[in-house]
Amino acid sequence: MKQPRAWQRMLSGRRLDLLDPTPMDIEVEDIAHGLAFVARWNGQTRGDWPYSVAEHSLLVEEIFSRQNPGLPVKWRLAALLHDAPEYVIGDMISPVKAAVGAGYGELDARLAAAVHLRFGLPATLPAPVKKAIKAADRLSAWAEAVQIAGFSEAEADRFFGRPAETERAGLVIRLRPPAEVRADYVARHRALLEAC
Repeated sequence: MKQPRAWQRMLSGRRLDLLDPTPMDIEVEDIAHGLAFVARWNGQTRGDWPYSVAEHSLLVEEIFSRQNPGLPVKWRLAALLHDAPEYVIGDMISPVKAAVGAGYGELDARLAAAVHLRFGLPATLPAPVKKAIKAADRLSAWAEAVQIAGFSEAEADRFFGRPAETERAGLVIRLRPPAEVRADYVARHRALLEAC
């Protein structure tokens, strides 16, 4: 019986094996392109453009940097890359992840490890860094839920926790064309990598 194909050809020409990804098959331009075209919230957001995972990642890195000003730049890079595996596996909403089960998490972890190694990060992030990135991710999700995904503040509070007023101040969700977000993601990645 013929094995099903478990790799994807990237626009860079790389061939990424989803079951056994290697750092050598990962390029930031592929990540940025994929994430700029993957919609958060299954596309169920207000506005003329979908809110992309790339835009979300830029916001999470910004929030993480604000919340953790003394941490090394490499952890800001990790925050930017926190959803990088979604460039090939898409952004599944939490209820779908729960229905799919552990297989999704294992695939995500393998891809994340390869991405981290490609850009000079440890395969597995230290627990305090991972926790800090998750806190920034939750704040971003709260703002997205309230500003563009149709949640009331009370509903967002239940799912993501109520952020302090000072944390929410100035958080504006932007919807932009994918090509613009893709370019900003690559530029931010480059700046962080050079600063590491």
